[in-house]
Amino acid sequence: MNNKLKNRTDTVKTIRVTESIILKQIELSDSYDIFHTIDSQREYLGKWLPFVENTRELAYTRNFIRSVLDTPAETRDYTFVIHYNGEFAGLIGFKSTDILNKKTEIGYWLSEPFQKRGIMTESVNSLIEFAFNDLDINRIQIKCAVENIPSKNIPIRLGFKLEGIERQGELLTGGNFADIETYSILKNERKKN
Repeated sequence: MNNKLKNRTDTVKTIRVTESIILKQIELSDSYDIFHTIDSQREYLGKWLPFVENTRELAYTRNFIRSVLDTPAETRDYTFVIHYNGEFAGLIGFKSTDILNKKTEIGYWLSEPFQKRGIMTESVNSLIEFAFNDLDINRIQIKCAVENIPSKNIPIRLGFKLEGIERQGELLTGGNFADIETYSILKNERKKN
């Protein structure tokens, strides 16, 4: 097992992305901001995020955060809240990390008022650096619905390669399946760029 992962403590990790953007490891105290954002932007966020439909009470968000925090530190995926100029803007983190094979996936969502400012591209870029340099990850993937142009533009901008399309790979709100594009970048490709 990677010593960098094995020796993680329960201290809150913070990544300064820019002067305006800070990623802070999720805590239970973030539950209200997360729930309020989802609850007030159901139509906007629910278009591409299947969990929005089930997030009907603050308790649901608290349970999600508890499930993250209750995972043993050595196997816990990092999940961060995104703060832009001190305001909650969204979530970003790793999911389905495979320590043995040194690979992970990055997932993210951003509140509507914070769109089109480069916040998510900068945040993903910082998470890539963290994964490759601090966690000794070799492969990172990002999955996006084929029609979710803003989301899939992020891996494209950051030099990821399109690997293929997972047909009807995600069940969206309303019972509709979306085809999912899978993008990836390898540690040695990042060094070249």
